[in-house]
Amino acid sequence: MKYEVGSIVEGKVTGIKPFGAFVALDDQHQGLVHISEVSHDYVKDINDHLSVGDAVEVKVMNVEENSGKISLSIRKTQAAPEPKQQQRPRRNKRPAQNDSAQGFNTLEDKLKVWLKESNDRQAQLNKRLKK
Repeated sequence: MKYEVGSIVEGKVTGIKPFGAFVALDDQHQGLVHISEVSHDYVKDINDHLSVGDAVEVKVMNVEENSGKISLSIRKTQAAPEPKQQQRPRRNKRPAQNDSAQGFNTLEDKLKVWLKESNDRQAQLNKRLKK
């Protein structure tokens, strides 16, 4: 039996390693469910989620033609959980303060200073070129 990428099949867990679980699809074909494909949540220990002998529904993610290796996913057969909205702590808005009291210049004032500095530099460069 040839397994097509994207198909969902029933399998049986035949072995568990720290990096994933081996799942027998039939008597002749076996695939690997990587630990990252076991659940939508973080999986620290795969043994908390699977045991040898468990019947699982898996999705065929990849089939290598040369070696015959089959990559499987359990989490792709499950609906994704609703994303949790992270609530940020609300910051109190500060009352408006007079910018000049804190020593800040307005953009308009800064622009005048920048233009004056630029014109002075340009004048100095022009004097050097005329010498």
